[in-house]
Amino acid sequence: MNKEFKVKTRNIYKKGAGFKVSRSGIELFTECPCCFYLNNRLGIRRPSGPPFNINKAVDTLLKKEFDIHRAQGTRHPLMEKYGVDAIPFSHEMMDEWRENFKGVQYLHEPTGLTITGAVDDIWINQNKELIVVDYKATSKNEEVNLNADWQMGYKRQMEIYQWLLRHLGFIVSKTGYFVYCNGRADKEAFDGKIEFDIVLLPYEGDDSWVEGAIVNLKDCLDSEEIPPMRDDCEFCGYVKERMNCLK
Repeated sequence: MNKEFKVKTRNIYKKGAGFKVSRSGIELFTECPCCFYLNNRLGIRRPSGPPFNINKAVDTLLKKEFDIHRAQGTRHPLMEKYGVDAIPFSHEMMDEWRENFKGVQYLHEPTGLTITGAVDDIWINQNKELIVVDYKATSKNEEVNLNADWQMGYKRQMEIYQWLLRHLGFIVSKTGYFVYCNGRADKEAFDGKIEFDIVLLPYEGDDSWVEGAIVNLKDCLDSEEIPPMRDDCEFCGYVKERMNCLK
């Protein structure tokens, strides 16, 4: 089967060997165990989407902005505006925790899997609790919120980061924040710049599901059978049709 698809040859799960599962890997398993198995056991990857370079630029600039206050030990104006009594968290591992393909890492001993996730930011409040912060960027006419079904992935993302930091021994606040930047399209002209309305959206996370997901994910990796393909998964449908054509 592998020979009929473009496959990856690195980061394939092998029983008894160390293996890293990223936050996005857990999300993929949550969405579709079949796609997760195809990716990590057989090397058949979902096609990647286009890069969101504007979003990446927003993330980079926000990190620079918050880093100024991190170095000074001061509150960002956004924190003051929304009454968040916290400052950006300063830690020697902060740069690594925010770096893709590194991130916050924890060895989950029951499964032997190393769970990883690159955070956007971490703040610390007056109770010495860490606050997970995630940056998001979009452009829509209405006010941004967290009410859409597809945004459950955003919420799970934050909960995984909270779970990771707790398992590294930190006290973590249940409340995290999304710094949500909404590009304005109501200006008279472009003039070489886009203005953003920035809001701070609180979210109370519940990471109780993460442990069970990791255990189930490991069982999936150890199985010699491909999980059932989902009818509502476009990539599963593509793989199924491709397999039928090759018979």
